[in-house]
Amino acid sequence: MPIVKFVKEKKEIEVPQGAWLRAEAAKAGINLNCGVNGFGETLNKFVNCHGFGMCGTCRVNIVKGMENTNPMTVREKMKFKLPFPDPVPCCLMYLGNEATMRLACMTQVNGDIEVESGPEVNLFGENFFS
Repeated sequence: MPIVKFVKEKKEIEVPQGAWLRAEAAKAGINLNCGVNGFGETLNKFVNCHGFGMCGTCRVNIVKGMENTNPMTVREKMKFKLPFPDPVPCCLMYLGNEATMRLACMTQVNGDIEVESGPEVNLFGENFFS
């Protein structure tokens, strides 16, 4: 069975093949519905989309083992990878780590991975509103 290592929490859990990352983290008592840079974390634990990939509060950074997850879903690509040109911006900002950023509710675990929960968002970077 795959092992998921949560870097910030210093915790490892064993999950079934094909398990959803958000659900398994919740079973282990790890809150992945973080706010922006820690702000709103308590509220987002209760006020979120409950795993439908709409709110983006469960974003995680896959530090190691990205190949052991399912391909990025359309919702994730819309949130992290597809900045359409004006006047119809879809991705309104660059958060950093777009290549390894995932939504935990849309991520299936198919092998060992290392996860950074609630990755920092650079709100003042030069590419933020590019």
